[in-house]
Parts: sequence; structure tokens; C-alpha cells
Amino acid sequence: MLLPPPPTLSEHIPSGAPVRLLEDAKASKERFYNNSTIQEKPRDKDDDGLLPVLPPDITRNAFNNAIAELTKSLGEPNVVLTDKPLVDGWYLEHPNTHDAFHVHSREDTISSATVYPGSTEEVQTIVKWANKHLIPIYPISMGRNLGYGGAAPRVRGSIVMDLGKRMNKILKIDGDNCSCLLEPGVTYFALYEAVQKSGYPLWIDTTDVGGGSVLGNALDRGVGYTPYGDHFGNHCGMEVVLPTGDIVRLGMGALPGKDNTDNPTWQSFQYGYGPYSDGIFTQSNYGIVTKMGFWLMPATEHLTFAITFAREDDFERIIDIIRPLSAQRVLGNVPQIRHVTQELAVTGIRKKDIYAGDGPVPEQVIREHMKATIYGDVTWIFYATVYGPKDSRNTSIDVVRKAFSVIPDAKFIFPDDVPPDHYLHARVAIASGVPMLTDLDWLHWKSNGSHLAFSPISPVDGKDARKLYEMVQKRHGEFGFDMMPAFCIAPREMHFIDIICYDRGDEDEKRRAIKCIRAMIADAAKEGYGEYRTHILLSDQVAATYNWNNAALMRLNETLKDALDPNGILAPGKAGIWPKRFREKGWEILGDDDRTWTVPGKI
Repeated sequence: MLLPPPPTLSEHIPSGAPVRLLEDAKASKERFYNNSTIQEKPRDKDDDGLLPVLPPDITRNAFNNAIAELTKSLGEPNVVLTDKPLVDGWYLEHPNTHDAFHVHSREDTISSATVYPGSTEEVQTIVKWANKHLIPIYPISMGRNLGYGGAAPRVRGSIVMDLGKRMNKILKIDGDNCSCLLEPGVTYFALYEAVQKSGYPLWIDTTDVGGGSVLGNALDRGVGYTPYGDHFGNHCGMEVVLPTGDIVRLGMGALPGKDNTDNPTWQSFQYGYGPYSDGIFTQSNYGIVTKMGFWLMPATEHLTFAITFAREDDFERIIDIIRPLSAQRVLGNVPQIRHVTQELAVTGIRKKDIYAGDGPVPEQVIREHMKATIYGDVTWIFYATVYGPKDSRNTSIDVVRKAFSVIPDAKFIFPDDVPPDHYLHARVAIASGVPMLTDLDWLHWKSNGSHLAFSPISPVDGKDARKLYEMVQKRHGEFGFDMMPAFCIAPREMHFIDIICYDRGDEDEKRRAIKCIRAMIADAAKEGYGEYRTHILLSDQVAATYNWNNAALMRLNETLKDALDPNGILAPGKAGIWPKRFREKGWEILGDDDRTWTVPGKI
């Protein structure tokens, strides 16, 4: 298949790839389409036989009149109806109409239209319009939160507000203050290139794949792999449009600067004066963030390395060894332990190439294929980085060597030990703030590869890791999925990230995938482990697990929602928070709810 080239930043496409990764992007796109089998089919029309589907409780005539009014305000190119064929697209060319990794029907969590504001003032205009017509809006930054719902609105027929297409300016890079101020459409790729062009000796912190929004990832409390890996923890200052249309600046931004300019400390001090409000705008539907400040890390010397371990049972001891190394900052970033199945998949090997049976690939088959790799016959790979001058790094490596010497056959591998195209070099880049595309490749494990992420938090303790691992192992076996777990380890907590890789072209596999993750959420909650982040269709179940004192937290969340969004127009259902006009009317999907459609009463 002859494919058009991927979009690039050099073409002034802010969602594109940098020139340095153009060949990688071409190869990634080609692999994606070679692995795709989904055939296009006619759209499902709304109850009146027309497209687009309508927002809840809105007639066709009322919708058309409201859209005409909004188009007059924003301009025709900036209001686009969702009435065309649905295409899942590739990572840098994903849809903003539905979930590219749909686990229900593509027609389920789908928008009625997409609007493209170009400024905070136009965001205000859209919000006021939504209140007037009682049409729900769902803001996205880039919509690349793949595995968690992507660009899809939780309520079918909502208007998606795509902030990334036109609001993509890097408003400031301050080399002395080591900070920046960004709009929602700035990707890790774009920020990295701008920092490099500035000449300042600064690093950004990036996620595994660099095409997502810096702002959007921080608001979802995502993580990276440098010492600045807590993305929300390293933000400083926000501008927010509230659901009523009012604008507020948080932290020091609430203080006007001289002659009504931005004051000089907005990106210097997080808290300002009075109650600290920034946190309520993360993983919530309380406001639309249009500007956000971030701290950047001064560039430093570094050394990323891998340690391999032969036995599956080693992970409990590995975690207990890492805990003091991480707490004492011997390990300078968020180290990661990855299971060998994901490691094999990231080399581009597909499941069907090595195993024709049903259910998970047997461990001996995985290990047999790993023998042919540089890492050899292993089960776990630990990636970590030490930072600072050479003498300091060498001292840290000696401490790490001594700590892991108690595990037989633990083997250190450094970047110089592997060829230039080895995956270890991608970890070197990411751990020094250089965004990459490499981690897209493990999705090709399955045809039409998609994923759900089960992401509970636990203490950094081998016993806790064992409990979670055995829960996952049991459910993956029951529902027929390969295990691809990773442990991301901070000084005091651990993200256990289990990937369910499924074929979104296989309806049975999609049903099993969501049943599997729902079972694991319930299993974990019984043992006191909760998700830190989840898919939009799982948010009600996850929110319901945080039910201490008769769900006091949700009562607080609903009180805030009703006060800030009295008409319930902003992202209803996000994070399990429903406004009064949607609440307890059948929209919630809890763990024992088996439906494969989100609209109440829909068959």
C-alpha cells in the first residue's frame, strides 16, 4: 500500500512528527496499516435515520439551529459535523470523533460535531453557547489519550472541543527560570524541538510516546522518566475557563502584573495565596485549562542501563531492592521493570508469528524467542538511569551493582553493549527528555492492535507486587490475554501498569478485554488497591471503589460539580462525576453492568 507521508512539525502541522523522526514515523505508519484488517462499513444513524447522532434530549431542529449559531461565531471551518465515515487512523493521524481503540462499537462514544477554538475567548464563546442550548461539550487537548478513551466523549452525541488544532502556541520559554508556558496543542515533540532551538541547556520530561499534549497529560496526572517525571507535580500556573464561561488564573497568575501584564512569578511559585485550587482541574470536569506553566529540568549528564533477570519469581526481590535505592535517590528517575512479553513485542514480533494456539502464549515459547535477542533467556528487564557527573554516576552504579548481586544471574547491559537500533537506546532518549515513537511497536502484537491499561497504585513492596501480579495472571488466563505488566517505581509508591492488548476488529476479543479489566479492578479494590487513571467507560466503576465513609469523596465531587457547572454541560461523566441532570438516570456503568452500549435504555 502506498501511503501518504506522516504529518511533520516542519510543515507547520503542530500534531506532527519532528524531522529527526520522519523515517521512524513512516515505518511506524506502514507497520500499522500492514497490521490492519478492519473493513469500513456504513455508519449507524440516529433514531430519526439521520447523521450526525444527536446529543441527549436535543431535537434535530434545535441542534441544527444551535450549530448554525455556533458556526456564525467561530467560522465555518471551525465547526465540523460528525457525519462522515469513521476511520480509526494511525497515532499521528488519529480521529477526534470517536475512540480509535474502541472497546465498544465505534458508534457508541461518538461526537455529534467537533469545534476548534483558536483562543481562550473562543473557548468562552463555546461554553456560553453550550449553556444556552444545554448541549454537552467534551474538551480534548490532542485526543491521544489512547487506551483511556482517546478523543471520545463519555456521553454519545456531545460536541468535542478540540483545543489542539488551533491553540498550540508555546507562549514562553524562560531559560533563567527553567520554565515554560503552553497552550493545550503543544506536544512533547513540539516542546522538545522548541527548547533545542532556544539554545537553553534544558530538558523536558516526556512520556513513552511523544505525540501527546504536555498540558493534557499533566491534567490526567501522567508520568515520565526523568527526575521531573511527575508532570502535574512540576506544573506551575493555569488559566481556566469555568463551565459558566468565567476565566480564572490560578496560583500567582491571579495577581495582575504591571500594566495588566502577566506577573513575573506565575511560573515560579505554584501556590499563590489562599486555597490551592489547581488539583480540582485534574481528572475532572470542573473547567477547561487553556494555558499551563511547567518547570523544565536543567540538562545534566546521565547513564541509562538495563538489568535482566532470568526467573519470573525474581520480581518480588527486585522491587524490595529498588525501594531503598529509589528513596535514597541513588536511582534518579522513575525506574521501570518490564515483563519480557512486552519487550519481545516492542521488537516488532507479532503473536501470530510465534504462536498459533488459543489463549496466552506459553512462557516457554516467549523465552525461546528471547534467546535470539541480546538480552537472552530472561523474564524481566529493569530500566533505570543515574544522573550527574561521571564520578557520581560511577558511585551510583557501584551501589546498584552491589544491591542486585544477591540475585543470581542478574546481568547489567549498557548502551555501548547493544547496536544503535536496540530498544535500550529509546530508553536512553526518554530518560533524558527526548520524545520518541518506538513504544508504538508493541501494539502490533495483535492485528488491529489496541490496548486497555489496568493501573493500580501500591506501596513499593514485593508482597504487594505479588498480590497484584497474581490477580492479573489469574484474570489474563481466564479471559485469554497475554500478560504485559510493568512496575514503575517512585520513592514511596508504585504504578503497576498491566496492558491488555486486544484486536479491536474482533468483537469477542473486545468483550473479553473489558470483562477482564473490570474483574481486575474489582479484585484489586477488595485488597485495597485503586486505579490512578482509567478508560472513560471504566470511570464509574473505578470512582465507586473510592467509597470510604459512604462515598464521601464522590459527594464532595458532586457538590463541586453542581456549584461550578449548574447546567451540567461540561464533560458529563468524566472521572465518574455526573452533573445533577444526568445523575442516577442510567448513564453510570458499574462493575456488574454487562452492557456494551453507554446510552441508557439502548439495546
